[in-house]
Amino acid sequence: MTKEYIKLLIYYTNNWIITSYYIGHNNNGDKMKKYFFLLIAIVFPLKVLAYSDYVYLGGKTLGIEVNCYSPLIVGFYQINGSYNKGELKVGDYITKINGNPIMTLKELTEEIEKYTDIGYVNITYKRNNKEHETKLKLIKDNKIYKTGLYVKDSILGIGTLTYIDPESNIYGALGHEIIESNTNKKVEIKDGSVFRNTIVSIDKSMIGHAGSKNAKYYYNTQYGSINKNTNLGIFGNWNSNYNDLTLIKVGNINNVKVGEASIWTVLDGEKIEEYKIDITSINENGLTKNITFEITDKRLLNKTGGIVQGMSGSPIVQDNSIIGVVTHVIIDNPIKGYGLFITNMLQEGDN
Repeated sequence: MTKEYIKLLIYYTNNWIITSYYIGHNNNGDKMKKYFFLLIAIVFPLKVLAYSDYVYLGGKTLGIEVNCYSPLIVGFYQINGSYNKGELKVGDYITKINGNPIMTLKELTEEIEKYTDIGYVNITYKRNNKEHETKLKLIKDNKIYKTGLYVKDSILGIGTLTYIDPESNIYGALGHEIIESNTNKKVEIKDGSVFRNTIVSIDKSMIGHAGSKNAKYYYNTQYGSINKNTNLGIFGNWNSNYNDLTLIKVGNINNVKVGEASIWTVLDGEKIEEYKIDITSINENGLTKNITFEITDKRLLNKTGGIVQGMSGSPIVQDNSIIGVVTHVIIDNPIKGYGLFITNMLQEGDN
């Protein structure tokens, strides 16, 4: 009786898998056992998602500018007493004019100007990831053709750096997505950058109202690119030095506990400082709102009244480890806020 068998051996080495097939033939009728071997090596790379055990602690304030996927409709204005909307809505992205692709306001204006003698344009717009078409009138008012649309192709703001991974130079900031204020929707971005800014004043938070950091921008001093805008933050490549930052251990979520901790942020100029907080509850389920905390540091409370806009992304530290990131203020009580686990943010940045 003849038996044939195949053995599959898998070897792991670094970021590669080597797979070998061993094929043997055994004729039990012979005293001499006959074998033949075939070795096949299949080599292909493995993608290993792994952030570093130590990262550079953020807290640095950032200027943030993102370029939209294409011109975004943020509102409408009246022409001769009426609105000129067609089927368009706030939040739509204009992708084509008369079939010609556009990506910027300049391209949008140039394309529309080609068809003023016709009096209308065919607009292709994107809504909920689907493209649609509609016709929009071009209305002449005081010798100027108008569309009735408020449109933007970029968004500018401030936030806080959370971490930089020294192995990959990937950074994370904000801890939440960039939302366009008129549409209240996440911005679909084409690209963007983070750059130097300095805090010049602060509008205090109060019950029912979130204050804000006010900054001076230095557009020519860029720190890095923006590649992703997600509900766990913005991410990109850090292209500047980080000599002013400190390496810190990444904390395990199992070690996060209720009690004293601190946040690192900038309240004046560019000086990163530590401020005390108290973690009041922990939620291990879900990706966001994992940490509820309360500001206890009197210096911060006297300066800001609580959590303010621009503080999003400030790292949370406990027991000499980075464990989380500030994401939201509780409007009804601005000394309280939410954070997410740093490990959730690191995994998103590594994807």
